[in-house]
Amino acid sequence: MEAAEKNRPTRRLHLYVTVALATLLVWLALAYAVLPFFWQHYGHQPALAGRAMVTRTASGIAGDPLNVGFVGSWEDIVCAMAAAGWSSADSISLKTSIEIVGSVLLDRPYRDAPVSPNFYDGRREDLAFEKEEGSSARRRHHVRLWRVLENGAEQRPVWLGAVTFDRGVELSRYTLQVTHRIASDVDAERNALMAGLEKAGRVSATYEIAGVGPTLNGRNGGGDRYFTDGEILIARLLEGCVPQAPAIPQRFASPAHIIAKNALWRFICELWR
Repeated sequence: MEAAEKNRPTRRLHLYVTVALATLLVWLALAYAVLPFFWQHYGHQPALAGRAMVTRTASGIAGDPLNVGFVGSWEDIVCAMAAAGWSSADSISLKTSIEIVGSVLLDRPYRDAPVSPNFYDGRREDLAFEKEEGSSARRRHHVRLWRVLENGAEQRPVWLGAVTFDRGVELSRYTLQVTHRIASDVDAERNALMAGLEKAGRVSATYEIAGVGPTLNGRNGGGDRYFTDGEILIARLLEGCVPQAPAIPQRFASPAHIIAKNALWRFICELWR
C-alpha cells in the first residue's frame, strides 16, 4: 500500500505527459495536414493553386480579398458587365479626381467614378467597374479584375477580382488618406454580382475555388473589417456579345468537405452577427 502511494505521483505525471503528447500530435495533424487540405480546392482551375488570394494597396498593405472570377475574354467581360448594369470606371486623373470629390461633397451622380488602384501579382487592376447606389459616388458597388491566366482549364482567359460595396467615405486607419469605407459582408457583394450577371443571361456555368479561406475579422487596405467564407465564385461567361435569354447556368458542385465547411461557416456567421 505504501509503495502504491509513493508511485501515484509518478503515474499521474506519466498520464499528464501522455495526454500532452496526444494533444500535441492531434494539433499537428489538424494544423498541418487535415485543415489545410480541408480549405483547398482548385479542381476546375488547377493552375491557380498556391497563389495569394488577397490584393495589395500601393503602399503594400493587404487589401481586399479576391472573391470573384471570370472565364472569358476582355470583350466578354465588358459586354457582360454592361448588360448587368455596371459601368467601366474612369482612369484616375486630376479631372476625374476633382469630379469624384465634387460628386461626394455635392451629392451628385458620377456613374463612371474612378477607383483607387490596387495590386495583384505586382500590377494594378486590368479592369474596374462600378454600379451606383444612391445619388453620388459616396455609395457604390465596385469590382477590380486581373487577368491571371491566358488559358485556363477551359482554354480561355481566367480573371480574378475583388468586389466590395463602398458605404461611405473615411480616413484610412493606416495612412490617414481619404478612402471609401467598405461593407463588411464581402460574400453578399460576390453573390449579388453573380446573380446580376445570371439575370442578364451572360453566364453559362459557375463553380467555386479556394480563396483567402474562412475569415471572421479580416482588414482591408483602409483598415475596414470584412468577413468571408473564403471562396472565390467563378463565372464562365458566354462567348461573344450576343444577347441571350436569361437561363439557369450549370452549377458545378464543390467537393463534399467544402460543402460541409460552407454549412458550418454559415452557422458560425449567424452566431457572429
